[in-house]
Amino acid sequence: MDETAFFFELLGMLVTDPRTGVLLALLAAAAVCDYRTFRIPNLITGGGILFALVYNTIVPPDWRAGWTWAPAGMLLGFGAMLPMYAIGTMGAGDVKLMAMVGAFLGFNATLYALLFCVITAGIAALVFGLRKRVMGRMLANTGDAMRGMLWSAVASGTPRLQPEAMQSVGKLAYGISIALGTTSYLVAQQFNLV
Repeated sequence: MDETAFFFELLGMLVTDPRTGVLLALLAAAAVCDYRTFRIPNLITGGGILFALVYNTIVPPDWRAGWTWAPAGMLLGFGAMLPMYAIGTMGAGDVKLMAMVGAFLGFNATLYALLFCVITAGIAALVFGLRKRVMGRMLANTGDAMRGMLWSAVASGTPRLQPEAMQSVGKLAYGISIALGTTSYLVAQQFNLV
C-alpha cells in the first residue's frame, strides 16, 4: 500500500508544481484543439511561451540556471521542428507548441522531450496507417520522399521535398504526439527513469 501511495504522491507533484502543472494543462488544451480542428491557437502557444519565459526568469528551476535557460530551450524546440514545417510535413502550430515546451523545460530536458515526441509520433503514425489501411501508401510516400531528396541533392546540392507530388493518406494531429511525448518524458523524469 505504501508503494501505491508513493506512486500517486510523485504523480501529484507533477501537477502541483506550477512549472509542470501549467505545462501539462497547456499541452492538454493544445492536444484537444489539434484533435478537433487540426490547429493549435496562438493564445495557447504564445501565452505559454510568455508564461514560461517570465516564470523561469523570476523562479529559476535551479540555482545554476541563468536567464538564458528558458530561451535556449525555446529556441531548441523551435529549431528542431522548423525543418519539418519548411518541407510541409508539419504545421506552424506544432512548431510553436514545441517551442513552448522548450521554454518550460530548458535546453537539456527539451532534448529528451524531443526524443519522446518523435517516438510517440512514430507510434501514432503506425497506428494511423494500420487503422486507416494506408500503410502501403505511407511507406511508398516515405520511399518516394527519400529518393526525391537524394536525387535533388545529387543534382543541385540541396535536398528538396515535393510533398504535393505524393498522394496524401490523411492528416495526423502532431500536437497530440507532442503532448503525449512531453507528458511521458515528465513522468519518466519524475520516477528517475531518464
